[in-house]
Amino acid sequence: MDKKNIIMCRCEDVTLEDLHKKIDEGYETFEDLKRLLRIGMGPCQANTCGQLIQKELATYLGKKVGDVKPHKARPMLQGISLESIAKEAKK
Repeated sequence: MDKKNIIMCRCEDVTLEDLHKKIDEGYETFEDLKRLLRIGMGPCQANTCGQLIQKELATYLGKKVGDVKPHKARPMLQGISLESIAKEAKK
């Protein structure tokens, strides 16, 4: 199957080809790839693609999956009420 047709991160539409290109350029951590390709930054927050990308990184780099650090989850520090958003939108 063509790497262009294999979607690794659905939220950000990142293909296996995109991932391999960045790894070949020397970016070998999830956090590097996250900043460059936005993997794990979509609505699912890497709940769908996180383990898949971690496994692909390990396989492509010839490492054990446990040796590849997973992405860092960064939850919001404070929730925002819909009421405050609506009030700002009216201004």
